[in-house]
Amino acid sequence: MKFFRILLFFFIGLLIIILIIAGVVKKTYSTEREVIINIPKQTVFSYIKHLGNLNKYSKWATMDESIQYSYKGNDGEAGFVYSWESDADGIGKGSQEITTIKEGERVESKIHIEKPFETNATSYFITDSIAPNKTKLKWGIIGKIKYPTNALLLVMNIDKIVGNDLGVGLDNLKVLLEKEPISPPLK
Repeated sequence: MKFFRILLFFFIGLLIIILIIAGVVKKTYSTEREVIINIPKQTVFSYIKHLGNLNKYSKWATMDESIQYSYKGNDGEAGFVYSWESDADGIGKGSQEITTIKEGERVESKIHIEKPFETNATSYFITDSIAPNKTKLKWGIIGKIKYPTNALLLVMNIDKIVGNDLGVGLDNLKVLLEKEPISPPLK
């Protein structure tokens, strides 16, 4: 009986320590990657502003061939919603809604993930012309993790985990846009 009481106090103490740590650990994260694509800026922008095209280059879209997608609104315009659902690890269920488009320069969207855990983030693409046929494209995510789940930020390297996935997506996009004729946006 004494052993179980000691064990119980140990776990209660551990839980209290984790909750205290979570109270002082940051609750926000951000990551960004960039790529140079050898085509004009407007061509790149016209493609990336359509969220329906994400499933052609995003690393997450290639992780499960049976992902269920749904779309609401006019793709390429503020208010368009791109949703997904998958049972595969690392994909889960969520949606992304275009919130801001600064034509030719920036697309912002809000991401709401329901599974595997609930979180919200902001995603953005920024295009910059560095030559007539050369575009720098940045893809970033800024998010917030709720207390006490934010304690995971001590052991999870979001920049490495999510940032590397963004980098893979950008590399896929570069190959797609430089080698294949651009298909019309998803309707």
